[in-house]
Amino acid sequence: MKQGPDLMRVEENMRTGPLASHGFMGTDTRSLAGILYADRLRLERLGITKEELAGRMRHFTELGKAQLGQAIVVEGKYRVETVEHKGSIVCPFAHNYQASKCNTRVTCLQTGRSVLWSDLNLHMIEEHGFFEGYGARFRLDPEELADVLGLNPVR
Repeated sequence: MKQGPDLMRVEENMRTGPLASHGFMGTDTRSLAGILYADRLRLERLGITKEELAGRMRHFTELGKAQLGQAIVVEGKYRVETVEHKGSIVCPFAHNYQASKCNTRVTCLQTGRSVLWSDLNLHMIEEHGFFEGYGARFRLDPEELADVLGLNPVR
């Protein structure tokens, strides 16, 4: 996938610029456009959209924020806990969005599998289709995320 100048600037900031310390690209050697394209194809194979996936994430995040710092059981099958840290973090896609430093962990009580995301992850998936690069601290695997959150991906 060809990468235009706007994405090139975003990627440069993620790799070596002021946002590099957040590790959005991890150890991934693919271009930002390549990462976005590959994850878009993964979602297409699953038969879900980034908006559907982000909507499910937002559902759990909002329930977790209502009981901030306390674990709750949702739908009788998920353990949800949201914790907040001081401050905010700017979206690396340079469109003036700042996310609170909130993390949500959802654990499927039946399987014991869990996923963890930040408010910024949720935004980047919903708005940009960006799950972060391989090796990034907050990289989310689309299949695992959909599976744990009960979206029953097609395999």
